Amino acid sequence: MPDFQAILENLYQDAMNTSDKGTVASYIPELAHVDKNNFGIHLRTSAGKDYGVGDYKKPFSIQSISKVLALSKAMELIGEDIWKRVDVEPSGHPFNQLALLEIENGIPRNPLINSGAIVIADILVSNLENPKEDFLNYIRDLNGDDTINFNIDVAHSEKVTGFKNYATANLLKSFENLNNPVDDVLDFYFHQCSIEMNCEQLTKAFFFLSNKGNCLSNKIRLTKTQAKRINAIILTCGFYDEAGEFAFEVGLPGKSGVGGGIVALLPDNFVVTTWSPGLNIKGNSLLGMKALEKFTTETKLSIF
Repeated sequence: MPDFQAILENLYQDAMNTSDKGTVASYIPELAHVDKNNFGIHLRTSAGKDYGVGDYKKPFSIQSISKVLALSKAMELIGEDIWKRVDVEPSGHPFNQLALLEIENGIPRNPLINSGAIVIADILVSNLENPKEDFLNYIRDLNGDDTINFNIDVAHSEKVTGFKNYATANLLKSFENLNNPVDDVLDFYFHQCSIEMNCEQLTKAFFFLSNKGNCLSNKIRLTKTQAKRINAIILTCGFYDEAGEFAFEVGLPGKSGVGGGIVALLPDNFVVTTWSPGLNIKGNSLLGMKALEKFTTETKLSIF
């Protein structure tokens, strides 16, 4: 077994010594204030051993990483009926692209681009009694941690600047692929993306996807088949128009967020989370992607 702590410490030093740390997302005003010199990594093995370095206990806005957890909850609630409303193909386009949605008659290419995630949000609004509260409690329960919460300032910031998401939701509505009022769905979606967690909490939240659908408390969240399907989707679609690059360089299923987080996993082995707020031109964490490429190269642990 590799010396994970030593490897993480080397990755941290490499990151700290890198001059180009990317550019912090500024289109969501609240995210523009985050110091791009933050960097943290946390890894948890399937045997329950934890390793961390740097700012791995500092909370940040998980943003699109939440889409995987929303998809998991929706799959738990309605199963295969999800695929009647959203496809499973990589988009090859940025996360907020609208052109494909119109060409493909209101069926999003996959559940991890914004249009697909908004459809998933609509499913959750329809099937949860108190959508925001119930979804937050779902994530808290995955972790066994009641301290996880929304960042209300970030949610508001997304709401007042989310013009393209409003356009997307209205386009979905025009194709009858949104059952609830646009404002209700987007209010849930903006709160979902505003959830704050740290690297350690995200690693624990994603543990069930590395553990055949069973979470930290050994509660069955998804069937083995459902967990396999979600891992396939995050491998092929988790980084939008850089998904192929992440699979090529890192070789793990993973998901990024514009808050600078990346979660990646090797089923039956480990979950690893990185956080570095500076993004590359594709909107993914610059140092996070580099660190994970070095991690799988040094450990020789990937799905390939």
